[in-house]
Amino acid sequence: MKQRPLSPFMIGPYYRPQLTSMLSITHRLTGVLLSLVGAPLMLWWLAAVSSGPDAYRSMTAVLGGLPGLALGLVLLFSLWFHFFNGVRHLVWDTGRMLELEAAYRSGWAVLVLSAICTVITLGVLA
Repeated sequence: MKQRPLSPFMIGPYYRPQLTSMLSITHRLTGVLLSLVGAPLMLWWLAAVSSGPDAYRSMTAVLGGLPGLALGLVLLFSLWFHFFNGVRHLVWDTGRMLELEAAYRSGWAVLVLSAICTVITLGVLA
């Protein structure tokens, strides 16, 4: 009998990540990212807008550089991904699309819709 590890740490040669598991992990990570980074940045933006032009200029100077724009892009994609994947989970809660093929199809749809909506939102904001 072949000796296989019995621990949950099987990533590597013993476990091939699947789309469904990666999307589940990504859904959790985007939720944490939006809560711990996105919400404070939104509060900072609201405070800067309400504090006057000088505060707003300093905030846009920080977030207007390449790192700030990259962070904004990641947060924007995270927002759309978390939204569409949340809708996917709500559909699952109704007992629909639980078959493996439907789960994969909806997973790819979440990724494609997230990318499309990110690009559209960037076009609107630019």
